[in-house]
Amino acid sequence: MKVNKSFIISIIIPVFNEEETIGSLLQHLEQQAAHKEAMEVLVIDGGSSDATVQIAEAHGATVMSSEKGKAKQMNLGARYAKGTILYFLHADTFPPAHFDTAITTAVEKDEKAGCFRLQFNSPSRFLLFFSWFTRFNIPLCRGGDQSLFITKNLFKKMGGFNDSYRIYEDNEFIGRLYRQASFTVLPLKVLTSARKYEVNGTWTLQYHFTVIHLKKFLGSPPEKLYAYYSKNIQSQM
Repeated sequence: MKVNKSFIISIIIPVFNEEETIGSLLQHLEQQAAHKEAMEVLVIDGGSSDATVQIAEAHGATVMSSEKGKAKQMNLGARYAKGTILYFLHADTFPPAHFDTAITTAVEKDEKAGCFRLQFNSPSRFLLFFSWFTRFNIPLCRGGDQSLFITKNLFKKMGGFNDSYRIYEDNEFIGRLYRQASFTVLPLKVLTSARKYEVNGTWTLQYHFTVIHLKKFLGSPPEKLYAYYSKNIQSQM
């Protein structure tokens, strides 16, 4: 398939102490992209104290420093991105083969924002059941681990991520997208780490995520969501 070269993807990866995964991810992107010459990789570091920055630079990524917070980090990456398509990706999420072609093909069909389905790197039946629902195109089935592509023009029109959110920034932004633009779920799957579930316990973590969703629905402000998250969930970011 011939790809329209006017579409260039900027892959934006927010990181904080991700030395265990960032090298593997960057190598994966290099190997799985169908047209790597038409993409750039921006790693936005939130103050890592490990070797994350050095590893990312060694793999040829453009590394930028930011205040810690995924929303702030991703907004910074978007601000300096050269591509007409932005692709936001977590450091422990691995896109499918030829992910770039899938994204550019969707954009050529006027699908200006979307994500992939989700698969965890775990044999857990609960996580398999949970990830099965990511095929449905409704906000409740969305999350940052599925990655997110969006045209740069639409991202600017949306005002970017709300950096008041230190957690839930992906869901908040995607919720606005569903209300203001079309959204597509591509049939391919990203493979994401189940490490947060392994650390916190599968059922326990899902319970806390449900409470956070409910608190947001009932009007809790960003700082209260973060306070609940910090108290109940262990995480690197």
